[in-house]
Amino acid sequence: MPFLGSIIRKAYELRQLPIDIMSTNPVKKQEKVLKKLLIKAQDTAFGEHYEFSRILGHTDFSGQFVSTVPVHDYGTMFKNWWYRSLNGEPYVTWPGRVKYFALTSGTSEASSKHIPVTPDMLRAMQKASVRQLVSATKYDFPDEFFEKGILMIGGSTHLQYNGTYYQGDLSGITAKNIPFWFQHFYKPGRRISREHEWSVKLNEIVREAKNWDIGIIVGVPAWIQIILEKIISYYQVETIHDIWPNLSAYVHSGVSFDPYIRSFEKLFSRPILYNESYLASEGYIAFQRPGNNPGMQLIVDNGIFFEFIPYNDHNFDAEGDMKPNPETLTIGQVEEGREYALLMTTCAGAWRYLIGDTIKFVSKERSEIVLTGRTKQFISLCGEHLSQDNLNRAIRMLQDDLNIKISEFTLTGIRYGNLFAHHWYLGTDDHPDPGVAAAKLDGYLKELNDDYRVERIEAIKNVSVEVLPLQVFHDWMKSRGKEGGAHKFPRVLKNDQREKWEEHIRSYKTRHHT
Repeated sequence: MPFLGSIIRKAYELRQLPIDIMSTNPVKKQEKVLKKLLIKAQDTAFGEHYEFSRILGHTDFSGQFVSTVPVHDYGTMFKNWWYRSLNGEPYVTWPGRVKYFALTSGTSEASSKHIPVTPDMLRAMQKASVRQLVSATKYDFPDEFFEKGILMIGGSTHLQYNGTYYQGDLSGITAKNIPFWFQHFYKPGRRISREHEWSVKLNEIVREAKNWDIGIIVGVPAWIQIILEKIISYYQVETIHDIWPNLSAYVHSGVSFDPYIRSFEKLFSRPILYNESYLASEGYIAFQRPGNNPGMQLIVDNGIFFEFIPYNDHNFDAEGDMKPNPETLTIGQVEEGREYALLMTTCAGAWRYLIGDTIKFVSKERSEIVLTGRTKQFISLCGEHLSQDNLNRAIRMLQDDLNIKISEFTLTGIRYGNLFAHHWYLGTDDHPDPGVAAAKLDGYLKELNDDYRVERIEAIKNVSVEVLPLQVFHDWMKSRGKEGGAHKFPRVLKNDQREKWEEHIRSYKTRHHT
């Protein structure tokens, strides 16, 4: 009913915070957030150890906080503090007992991390989600749009209980705790969302798809693409709009969407809105504003205090590990166009915590950022300093040049005699010539990165490409227990990961006699 849609739209508009206000006075908003965090956590073990009450007594409490509390990565935060919360101890780094832990290994580490998810963080995430829904009222959608279903693809909501806490994917934790008023819109619904096995969940979604009226899709591009292709194939239709004629928006998160745009455009019969969000296990960090803004706006007033480490050789070693006592900047000190590693202090009990992502500010005035990669998802064998952003853009240029779809890719660095070489793996069901693809990628990167251009003359003596069926990438993820949900294929493979990947390819070729 259009009448219901107009009511829902009005409800969103009435409870909205004007989007532009989010970016005004970010320094003051961040100081207010930090003060609230320090006040609330001052009686925790962490707060007592670092004397939060003393810090709060200073006029420059933010400066005292930075000079008193050390920076942490996951290893130091867990080893010194979070393991106690995992064992059921309350008031360790945040008031109360932690009921939920999000399991994540990012894209570079092998073992699972346990990231605490507190009630305060769940509320902050819900608040940010509502803001993003509110921003949809700024687009020219009809009232009926606000009645449509929202397909959210993530981990299972059937969480594992370990005596004192529940653990699982963040997407499963948040879906299990969605507000009652959202249940009507949420797809695939509670029953399917509880399913652990990705293949079973996928088949259930495909079978139920015709019964849903979807207006928005939310999820990681690689897995959303698989779902849409399966639905189109199952019902023998041309595009997903033959099944969901009211589909108008896709909200993607976690990876650059550039390599996927060509693949997605072929799944739709008309243009839809692409909107980017930045939701990590540690918090809801940013989302894209209405308009043609290329970046996402940092949420500076919602339970997260941000700091920024210049991503350079002074602060990080050759493997992307943070050096002791790195230089840190607050939001008022950053510069546009420079690359920073993100530090977060949160209402889940993370303190000056290195999340592992790198960003750039595209508008300091509006606090807008773009994700450029991971601190360890780069390649620099000899000083070429290729970022994930460089790789994504090169792949997008290759797709446009050759008119092909490359749904997955990864890059490895190898020895080449006494020097070095780059070897690309492209996941596509098209059949580009590997030599042509290698030459073009090499040329793009020389344009995009001066360091690469110089090292290509002296130290990087070969660039090669191996074209693989997309299924090889999917099988690799499945073998690692990372099929479906929010899992992302690493764009750079190093050391042990590279060796296991190469063994996986050899095994595939043996089975298929290629």
